[in-house]
Formats: sequence, C-alpha cells, structure tokens
Amino acid sequence: MPAVVVEVLRFCVVVFFAGLGFVVGDALAGDGGAVRVGPLQTAGVGVLLGAAIGYVLGGVVARLTARSLAAAEEVLTDRSAEQILAGMAGAVLGVLLAGGVTWPLLLTGSALITVPLFVFVVIVAGTLGYRLGVLRRESVLNVISARTGLAAPPQTSSLPRLLDSSVAVDGRVLDVVRAGFLHGTLLVPEPVLAELQGLADAGDDTRRGRGRRGLETLAALRRERAVDVEVVPDEAPEAPEVDAKLVRMALDRGVPLLTLDTALAKVAALSGVRVMNLHALALSLRPPVVAGEVVSVLLLKPGKEAGQAVGYLDDGTMVVAEGSRDALGSEVRVVVTSVLTTANGRMVFGRPEPAGVAP
Repeated sequence: MPAVVVEVLRFCVVVFFAGLGFVVGDALAGDGGAVRVGPLQTAGVGVLLGAAIGYVLGGVVARLTARSLAAAEEVLTDRSAEQILAGMAGAVLGVLLAGGVTWPLLLTGSALITVPLFVFVVIVAGTLGYRLGVLRRESVLNVISARTGLAAPPQTSSLPRLLDSSVAVDGRVLDVVRAGFLHGTLLVPEPVLAELQGLADAGDDTRRGRGRRGLETLAALRRERAVDVEVVPDEAPEAPEVDAKLVRMALDRGVPLLTLDTALAKVAALSGVRVMNLHALALSLRPPVVAGEVVSVLLLKPGKEAGQAVGYLDDGTMVVAEGSRDALGSEVRVVVTSVLTTANGRMVFGRPEPAGVAP
C-alpha cells in the first residue's frame, strides 16, 4: 500500500481520537470535572490526549490494514485491461456500499468522530472491492456488458489446471494460450515457484536461464485475458519432492495436471490424475513428413523459382520439388530436404530422388 494511503488512514485515526477526546472532555467539564492544563481547558486537554493516542494507534492500525491488503499488490501486478476495468468497477461498488451503510453515522454523532471513521471504512471497502473485482472479473464484466451494451468477455472454462515448472520453463504454453486452445484458471503451487526461483538464482548459466524464462512465462501468462494465474500454497507438505506434491494436490483438488515432463505424466496418470501433456500434444501436431523422408507426389504446376514444380500431399500440404519442372503432370518420388511451417500452413521442400535408388 502506498505510504500516502497509510498516512491518510493514520490521519483519520488521529482525527477520530481527537474528536473522541473533545467529546469526552466536554462531557467531563459539563459534569463538573473540569481540568485545566496551562491555557488548555478540559476539552482542549481531551483533544490533545486523543490526538496523541490516535497518532500512536493510527500508525499501528494503518500498517495492519496495509499488511492485510499486501497480497493485493501481487494479485494486481501485470493485470490486463479487462482485469483493471473489473477492479475499478468493484472498487466503485465497494465505495458505494460502504457509503450507503455508514452514511447514517454522519447523522448520529459528532462530525469529529464520524467523518474519519466514515473515510476509513470507505477506503478499506474500496480496496477490497477492487481486489474482488479483479478476482471475479468475468462475472463483473458480464454484468457491465449487459447494462452498457459492450461486448461481453469470452467465456472460459471453470476447470482449473495445475501447472508444472516444466511448462513454464518451456514457454510454448504462451502460444497455446494465444491460439485459444487453453483457457481458464492456471494454478501455480508455491513449491513450483520456489523451484523456478531456485533455478533463477543458480550459479550455472543454463539453469539460471531456465529459471528466469519460467518466471517470465508466468508473468506473461498473467497478462493474457484468456487465463487467470493463481498462486496456491503447498497443500502437501508431507511430500518431499515437488513432483509428489503436484500429484497429491491434483488428486486432492480433482484437477488436471499440465506438464511437459513425460516421467511425471506417467506417474500422475498411474496415480489416477488426469494429465494434460503438452509434449504429447506437440508430437501429435508434428509434420507428417520429416527431412530425409521420401514421398510420392503428383506435380501439378510450376513453382515460382526456375526449375521448381509444385504438388500436394493427401492432407493438402504443398510440396515444392527442385529441378522437377520437366516432370509436370507425372508422379515423382521426392526426398524431403526441409519442412517450413507458416501461418498459412505447412510447406515441404525437396528434390527428386536420385535415379537407381530402390523404392
């Protein structure tokens, strides 16, 4: 919490206790218990003592409030525009509710007491509303869109996934999210964060680079509107290893485990955990042909470069054969030299199979 907010909260407490001291002192003077200290009458003494007490207690109260809201700073770091909008809506709602509930206080007592108390409650309620708005941004934005006619945010799955450190270190999960194949809540256990932090602080350059890349991936995921990254505590302290903790937590929570570690995936699957293995996904999406493989293709048209001819595999993949323009209209065997994946699809480059090579 910014220091200025802490000081404002402290000032509210000081004014509150000063007002309380004034009311008490004035009441004592009216009952014949007048006290005079130098030029100060009873009410003045009450204000002075109340302000002193309020100054001491105000610092304690303000800092305790700051500590209770300290977790909000981590939650609000690197938030998307949608999350900020939802947080602002939550803050406004919190302020309005707090104002509506505490407004009668301004009419029932001395303003010196009720005004600082009113401001204190409004600030705390507004901060709490901001946090809740960010955490429940989809519900808040759906309500806003229904009232204002704005486009509603995309619906995401409510099923959380437990994230393994191997996924963060690899980094390709960002592309999966941005492609729209992964959404919802990603749960990052504290042991995984500790493991990434340990890698980032390692003396070895390779390990340090892996750890920093993992932390950067998590930070980038927090900015993606399709997913919510939530850090969860260690719920399996009895398990000595991080992998065992992940399996235990996935079983207890009944959520899938998102990993790139094949060994961990096998152990988790045998334990009854639903596993989402990004490595298996990558294998299933690998090119149908690889360099060095020989494919048969019907050459249909000339290519852009001299001597090139173009054909297509059964799945529609374009094959560019070098030095094969003379074979247009016929089926030739092509040795794959490279495979290029673009936004428009996959292209295979190759050359005619040398004569005399057995099929």
